Amino acid sequence: MNVPATRKDFMIVNMGPHHPSMHGVLRLILSLDGEDVIDCEPILGYLHRGMEKIAENRTIIQYLPYVTRWDYLATMFTEAITINGPEQLGNIQVPKRASYIRVIMLELSRIASHLLWLGPFMADIGGQTPFFYIFRERELIYDLFEAATGMRMMHNYFRIGGVAADLPHGWLDKCLDFCDYFLTGVAEYQKLITRNPIFLERVEGIGIVSAEEAINWGLSGPMLRASGVRWDLRKVDHYECYDEFDWGVQWQKEGDSLARYLVRIGEMTESVKIIQQALEGIPGGPYENLETRSFDRERNREWNDFEYRFISKKTSPAFELPKQELYVRVEAPKGELGIFLIGDQSSFPWRWKIRPPGFINLQILPQLIKRMKLADIMTILGSIDIIMGEVDR
Repeated sequence: MNVPATRKDFMIVNMGPHHPSMHGVLRLILSLDGEDVIDCEPILGYLHRGMEKIAENRTIIQYLPYVTRWDYLATMFTEAITINGPEQLGNIQVPKRASYIRVIMLELSRIASHLLWLGPFMADIGGQTPFFYIFRERELIYDLFEAATGMRMMHNYFRIGGVAADLPHGWLDKCLDFCDYFLTGVAEYQKLITRNPIFLERVEGIGIVSAEEAINWGLSGPMLRASGVRWDLRKVDHYECYDEFDWGVQWQKEGDSLARYLVRIGEMTESVKIIQQALEGIPGGPYENLETRSFDRERNREWNDFEYRFISKKTSPAFELPKQELYVRVEAPKGELGIFLIGDQSSFPWRWKIRPPGFINLQILPQLIKRMKLADIMTILGSIDIIMGEVDR
């Protein structure tokens, strides 16, 4: 990259896309004056796979395995948003048991996502030990996922009108055991990290976002709540059955990297509370609304017909999207994950627009790291918590 003539005294450095502590393939072009950051330009798009366009050529069921590749650390949330849209468009009722199972899965996924944020964030700022600790708990969550869904990361578990399969025998007890064990794990993290003077030196007062700035930039999730705004879509939108549980919104008012850390640690304990209440109160009944399984009518197939060649001889359950538009959202671990959906009386969506929280939260990065030291970049970037799969889509 050519250095502009007016900036002879600034050094221009490429950080990423293959930097060991860079979160995914993000590239930052930094202008440095010694150790001070003068300017920063994020370059995105290295992981763009055309997810929105793929959605327009697939039925919802065919598209479900793709969505877990957006935010591949919180896969249940991408599945939830993908089926919530069609459910609201078609006014489909979800059985109570299915709703409880979904809440349990979503909150387990939230804990797994926050754990894999905490480990690399600590490694970025010089604390290697928690990086190894978090995998201990995370593996237990993935064991639970594997027992229920058959897959550890890309689950393909949610369905329109419910979930793909009921919970196996003994799963609820295993999950309760995990909750009891995990609370001791969180206490261990707090003992190890929260009062550590070296950690506090690195994060306190770094990357401050005021409440007004957070709202103006459209930030959501822990980024917004750490700035003193008590906004959680689980309380605001009342989706699934979150209203039936007793839990509180975690928030801090400082708006710095430490506040974002405290919000996420607090959210993990709140998630455990929600899971424990759901496990104890889960009702019986069906796990799927079978009325939604409307099949295509049998057609006389030609040998070179599209469906014969590509969708195989057996038709998959096709859910017809009515001619409406809709915006649905859920509170993902990183913020507000939304989808703008337009149906036009066919099995394929006419438009499928993804609103990823990581992409919106990343916008404020250049403003936060200007006039900071070079070493603070990893602290601030880590505290934002981005996954490039959903940033680039």
